[in-house]
Amino acid sequence: MPSSWITGLKRNFNNRFVNTEAGAAIFSDELKSYDGLDADYQHAVVDHAIEYVNGNVHTNNMEGFWSLLKRGLHGTYVSVEPFHLFRYIDEQAFRFNNRKAAGDWERCSELVSNILDKRVTYAQLTGKVGETNN
Repeated sequence: MPSSWITGLKRNFNNRFVNTEAGAAIFSDELKSYDGLDADYQHAVVDHAIEYVNGNVHTNNMEGFWSLLKRGLHGTYVSVEPFHLFRYIDEQAFRFNNRKAAGDWERCSELVSNILDKRVTYAQLTGKVGETNN
């Protein structure tokens, strides 16, 4: 995961972020929920009341990602079930992270390399794993 931005901050029982290495750089706004991150992470803050960029510290990438995600969820997809939300987010994260690829062929090759040897059954796709038909 890039250390400069995180798509979703989720804390575990030690109040550390899941899937975020200690010492990673986290850039955030001044929201009070982020107070105390300095203990485990390289935390830099941008106070949007004063400025939007302070040197290399900004939240523009994260705000851009969420904008594209919301546009996709409300404009591209017909219906989004909460059970599948993480899949839509993964797709948008892939698109965002590969937006500067050299071209369509490179992006397509990367996509195909990520899906080879992976199988999703209908039961997994519908969330009905372990159910039996009577």
